[in-house]
Amino acid sequence: MLDPNLMMTPLHYIYLIGVIVILSVMVLRKDTPLVCIAFLFLLGLTGLGSVTGGIMTIFNAVLYASKEFMEVIATIALVTALSKCLKDLGSDRLMMIPMSKVMKSPDLTWWVLGLTMMVFSFFLWPSPSVALVGAIMLPFAVKAGLNPLAAAISMNLFGHGFALSYDLVIQGAPAISAGAASISPSDILTEGRPLFLIMGIVTVCSAYLLNRGNIKAGIGNLSVLSSQEEKPRAGKTALIMAVLTPLLFLADILLMLTLDLKGGEATSMVSGTAILAMAIGSVLGFGKESLEKVTDYVTEGFLFAIRIFAPVIIIGAFFFLGGEGISTIMGEQFKGGIMNDWAVWLAQHAPLNKYAAAGVQMVIGGLTGLDGSGFSGLPLTGSLARTFGTAVDASIPVLASLGQITAVFVGGGTIVPWGLIPVAAICGVEPLELARKNLPPVILGFLATFAAACFLL
Repeated sequence: MLDPNLMMTPLHYIYLIGVIVILSVMVLRKDTPLVCIAFLFLLGLTGLGSVTGGIMTIFNAVLYASKEFMEVIATIALVTALSKCLKDLGSDRLMMIPMSKVMKSPDLTWWVLGLTMMVFSFFLWPSPSVALVGAIMLPFAVKAGLNPLAAAISMNLFGHGFALSYDLVIQGAPAISAGAASISPSDILTEGRPLFLIMGIVTVCSAYLLNRGNIKAGIGNLSVLSSQEEKPRAGKTALIMAVLTPLLFLADILLMLTLDLKGGEATSMVSGTAILAMAIGSVLGFGKESLEKVTDYVTEGFLFAIRIFAPVIIIGAFFFLGGEGISTIMGEQFKGGIMNDWAVWLAQHAPLNKYAAAGVQMVIGGLTGLDGSGFSGLPLTGSLARTFGTAVDASIPVLASLGQITAVFVGGGTIVPWGLIPVAAICGVEPLELARKNLPPVILGFLATFAAACFLL
């Protein structure tokens, strides 16, 4: 029930101004952590009434966000450590070679390349998968007659779009969205599953149909990146790990299904399996040097994860103040969350309904994705999902899924050119051209997803 005695305070207005400023900075394609730090100080100064309160609020908010994201950071670090070990052993190349056997035509190759990218992105995330799939499989794909631009579209939409927005295995994106919305990641993956599937299927099918006439490479393209094709020089250990690694992850999937492991439990299985596989590979491949190798891989993995999540932590620190995190950050005298209050106020003073809330979620998700991150806006969309869902009695997981889908598809690397550079570089195409080709199918996916959400809310 809406509170008729709800009063807006200076704290509410400062927070709202902060949200608007941060979104404006994102639209201008600038980094936002400095702005978040400034508004954290202002909120602490205003809410606690002292300079020391403002200073402590900054640290407490960052610490709170770090704790919320630590599980995701550790998972990414350990999976990245495994990928580096497999690369050093030569197992990564061996794992890819069987896929080349089925690349018989440009059209079939487009789907094989995309689906392979999606599978690897589920387990390794798109960033390491782009280099892995692109550098090794792309020469086979081009040899089969696939246009490099079509290859880039396939890898990009299946990996940075479909797989990263759903994030079924590692569950990094759902964990951030769920943390800000005060729900479980499994809620998003379960209730939002139809939306993720509709978005992914409509987008990739539309991309295939819209670009079908340009999938086959021209004669001049057949030699693109062909110099990268070479038979892997791999030993017995590489072969063992190339077989063992997918079997271990397949066992994880079976255990998750059999034991109904979801959310944190499923993430723990993947993370634990990754570090065990990395340790086994290091011992088998490097013997006495394995002690140092394991340390190097873990260090590189955490450096990679922290490099990705450092700005997300600062941004999340600000947006967590909008929800229930404010009680932990600024004290028990603050309850409910600032964004929750604004949603209630908006519901009292504006004709907000379920469908308008869904549209707002998608628009804000897309705007936050303009910074090229895809993840930096998830704390905001997650927080808004809870506030809007509470205000209009809509499904919070569905609203959170909508924000996650648009934020990741736009910013994760399918629409904004500055987020497409890795795929474009691997495939040897222009980022602007790739973004232009991606835009129509992604827009069609957004429309289909919004229509589906209207029935699920």
